[in-house]
Amino acid sequence: MGWLYMQSLKGHAGPRQYLDAQFTFERPEATSKVLRSALVGMRVYYAAVEQLRIATGEREVWAAICLVRYNPRDPEGYIFGYKDMSESMGPHECECPKSILDLLTPTDAQYARQWRARCLEAAAARRARAAKPSPRAGQVIVFDEPLAFSDGQSFERLEVVANPRSHRSVLFRAPGSSGLYSIPNIKSRTYRLI
Repeated sequence: MGWLYMQSLKGHAGPRQYLDAQFTFERPEATSKVLRSALVGMRVYYAAVEQLRIATGEREVWAAICLVRYNPRDPEGYIFGYKDMSESMGPHECECPKSILDLLTPTDAQYARQWRARCLEAAAARRARAAKPSPRAGQVIVFDEPLAFSDGQSFERLEVVANPRSHRSVLFRAPGSSGLYSIPNIKSRTYRLI
């Protein structure tokens, strides 16, 4: 299915609430209800959707994934768009929170099982990054492999210095140098602090 764009959220507080409502309904043959959902980075919506078949009493909880574009200031007025898919379609996005994955019922769908495995790996990697100590001013950081910078320099060992423009981040300086470097996504790299 393609993208669906609209000019309002039809009274809902935000994209996540709108999408929760889209997957929650009652029909004579079945009911559908969002048990838990998350909007990750305002880009991807994940939900554990429970479906009950009235005639058989069969219960299934599957994952809904929606790519999201939300721009309340869109010049054409199309403030919200989404593209929905299910886990059995093998979506590329795999940042689904573990709390949602834990609600899903077992499945035989190969793509869904592979997607769930990728999401669990990504969740484990996020936990590992979060558990890493953050570099603080005054420390020395030593990387397992040299980092190459855009000025052609390459370093394994850098001093951690306070960022004069932001108390939330630090900068890095080569020992004996006055040049400062920024390293985005520092916790995704392997290092030790001295």
